[in-house]
Amino acid sequence: MTSRSKEQRILVVMRKLLAQIVRDTTPGPGVRHPLSEQTIKDIRDCFSLIAARERELIEDAGIENKDRPHFADKPQTSTVLKFKPPPKKSTDDD
Repeated sequence: MTSRSKEQRILVVMRKLLAQIVRDTTPGPGVRHPLSEQTIKDIRDCFSLIAARERELIEDAGIENKDRPHFADKPQTSTVLKFKPPPKKSTDDD
């Protein structure tokens, strides 16, 4: 595993902190949210900017990221097949 740059570590901490703030301030059903609509929009924009910069850093490092979020209970749409190599041909010329 490669070590993260200072910028990458900052982005991870910022993303985690924003997510925790959202969790801590999210009210129960039927209760008005304590944050203003503009603050909520600004938090979404911050998440978008963090994700975009993380993507840029990954691309600059030459790493291909094919990870996508998924639901654990979603049925798989593909099947992994195991292939056996064909048997080696003997080189007997008898």
